[in-house]
Amino acid sequence: MDDLDRRLIALLRVDGRAPVSTLASQLAVTRATVTHRIDRLVSSGVALGFSIRIREELDPDTIRAMTLIEVEGRSTDDVIRKLRGFAEVHALHTTNGGWDLVAELRCESLTAFDRLLGQIRSIEGVVNSETSLLLSSVLR
Repeated sequence: MDDLDRRLIALLRVDGRAPVSTLASQLAVTRATVTHRIDRLVSSGVALGFSIRIREELDPDTIRAMTLIEVEGRSTDDVIRKLRGFAEVHALHTTNGGWDLVAELRCESLTAFDRLLGQIRSIEGVVNSETSLLLSSVLR
């Protein structure tokens, strides 16, 4: 992946539906180059897909939280694999310090959120967790 790929990805993160001609113009390359780069990013597995982002204030009842997870021993890869299976896990990061993983969670209700936390805590290898609900976003 080179600088052109990185700039293309940055533009697609802003608008994944941007026309190839617009992307080509913004990158100062041909449409064929953009098409080839997108195809290559997808076929190589760098780009996993394209999705829609929804303005969170348009869905004010969504429960959002950050969960810090401590993993036992060398089971981090297994825990990550299991967490990827939850649709409510919108982002997952490894980290240093007292916690091994940070998960961004989104649920449609407190009942669903409580159930999800129970499922996460019951994953073999998860020894501790701490969760904070996100009340409002003041900077993105």
